[in-house]
Amino acid sequence: MSLSYESSGVRYDQLDAFKRACQVAARTTAPLLAGHGYAEPASVRGESAYLIEAADHYLAHVEEGLGTKNLVADAVYAGGGGCFYREISIDTVATIVNDLITCGALPISVAMHAAVGDSGWFADEVRMKALVAGFAEGCRQAGAVWGGGETPTLKGIVQPETIVLAGSALGRIAPKSRRITGAVQDGDAIVFLASSGVQTNGLSLCRLIADALPQGYRTPIGHGDARTYGEALLAPSVIYVSFVRACLEKAVPVHYLAHVTGHGWRKLMRLEEPFVYEITQPGPIPALFQFLMQAGPISLREAYATFNMGVGFAAYVPADRADEVTALARAAGHEAWVAGTVRKEGTRKAVIVPSLGLEFSGDTLQVR
Repeated sequence: MSLSYESSGVRYDQLDAFKRACQVAARTTAPLLAGHGYAEPASVRGESAYLIEAADHYLAHVEEGLGTKNLVADAVYAGGGGCFYREISIDTVATIVNDLITCGALPISVAMHAAVGDSGWFADEVRMKALVAGFAEGCRQAGAVWGGGETPTLKGIVQPETIVLAGSALGRIAPKSRRITGAVQDGDAIVFLASSGVQTNGLSLCRLIADALPQGYRTPIGHGDARTYGEALLAPSVIYVSFVRACLEKAVPVHYLAHVTGHGWRKLMRLEEPFVYEITQPGPIPALFQFLMQAGPISLREAYATFNMGVGFAAYVPADRADEVTALARAAGHEAWVAGTVRKEGTRKAVIVPSLGLEFSGDTLQVR
């Protein structure tokens, strides 16, 4: 029997229904921006970052959480496999700023939210110092100041031996012409930027698999990769700010950016307007995901509907600029390739990967 994300307790249909309800209620508060000299741009609700508009710039805001990846770090640390809280902290910054940059905003300030069940969590100096060092490093990679944070002790809500990591970021788009609006066109190319592994999504399912392995997180993943399962899961997420900054500085006409996180490759069709996103060069399946599919077992379809499968970020650009965008990504230190094409087929909305026999229709992604 194959595992699914739902079997780990995560139901996107329930989560997305709540998010849509929040969007409806939140939209009624938009007129309050006028008193501050700002306004809400059209079609911003449901995107990865929230924008507010001024006469000569936009401000962007994102609130994000790490999820349950730190529980993997806790298990590895307790098992003598080393402390990965520096990596976990970089992950936290990454999941925030990678959402922020999808609209063309560059991060200015990042804040940490670190909630514990017992303040004694911070008494482990090795772990605490690794967490602090990683957050500062993540901010440096993002080109943003670490502006502050909050460290509540939530006894009875958070388990005393755990921490909940999250945060927020503020960014700016100036001049306003740098905003990435979602002006995707028929024939646009899709450029993929590689991930470092699972990054920050699907960890509930990964932990469920670990529980069933005789060696747990010490299990070698094989498939040409010498790392253990725990080491591979805890590779720090890639921060893609350098790529977006390069595109903005070179004035490359990027039509849309997608941060491939929850919902896996279905996130490639996050844009509200219907298009067909055909992926003709999906790239090889990295060793970690081959291991996950085998150990679960997890079907090919479920894997691509849940995990990033080696792709952390996608840029939709004019076809004649695709090679330039790929070169900019590589120059910024990212593995990148031209992966597919956007097509306009009336009202059809789908992600298709012909070589893998996969198709995800628009009704499988309900984030608005």
